[in-house]
Amino acid sequence: MSDQHASAELALGTTGIAKRGADAAESRAANRRWWDADADDYHAEHGGFLGAADFVWCPEGVREAEARFLGDVRGLRVLEVGCGSAPCARWLAGRGARAVALDLSAGMLRHARAANAGTGLDVPLVQASADQLPFRAGSFDAACSAFGGVPFVADVGEVFREVARVLRPGAPWVFSVTHPMRWIFPDDPGPGGLTVTQSYFDRTPYVEVDEAGSATYVEHHRTTGDYVRALVGAGLELLDLVEPEWPEGHTRKWGQWSPLRGQLFPGTAIFRTRKP
Repeated sequence: MSDQHASAELALGTTGIAKRGADAAESRAANRRWWDADADDYHAEHGGFLGAADFVWCPEGVREAEARFLGDVRGLRVLEVGCGSAPCARWLAGRGARAVALDLSAGMLRHARAANAGTGLDVPLVQASADQLPFRAGSFDAACSAFGGVPFVADVGEVFREVARVLRPGAPWVFSVTHPMRWIFPDDPGPGGLTVTQSYFDRTPYVEVDEAGSATYVEHHRTTGDYVRALVGAGLELLDLVEPEWPEGHTRKWGQWSPLRGQLFPGTAIFRTRKP
């Protein structure tokens, strides 16, 4: 738990951390409530960095405008999974894509609606979970997720199978997540975050609970190999794994991300894949 999210923890009655599993239904319910409760504070803190119509892949500041992981999106139907307030989808729409933005949280989508109105980029918004995509097979030309729903779903293989199902052949699926090796360190941007405190191979999710033991927040850990096996198992082809280096002169802290840690080990993993 953290002072950074004190308002959400108070609203949800979070009292501690439980060392236990969390299935798909509990993960969905807990994270829907969490992001609804944290949406205002999240955007107050990070909204300026993310922008209203910008595509930032990670706290290191990698932008799609320069990286072009998705290529030329003009005229393509593109799905953003775990969109938050959907700045990435609006950036894509501004480049000629027919973007659709999906998120589990009504609180996040409330911010997305406001940003749609403020920018004039009226991206369609859909409330659903990343492992239950409400779209027909082969209906998108590309899909992306910039620190979206992937870590919050119990079965990442189901997320990848769903994404593969809705993509057309040849379509890219690119997503960024916290680098798996960060799991072994505390969520501390300072010197305390440089000491290993748990096993990389311990897949027990991080679960915050209320007084009754019900989950108020769930995040699932996967090793790099777990991600690769799940992608291959879903029939996707891994093209590249990008581990952004900390940019020179970049001083902004974001939760556990900081210049101190970023100069020593990666904080983000960006998986570039495609449907054959």
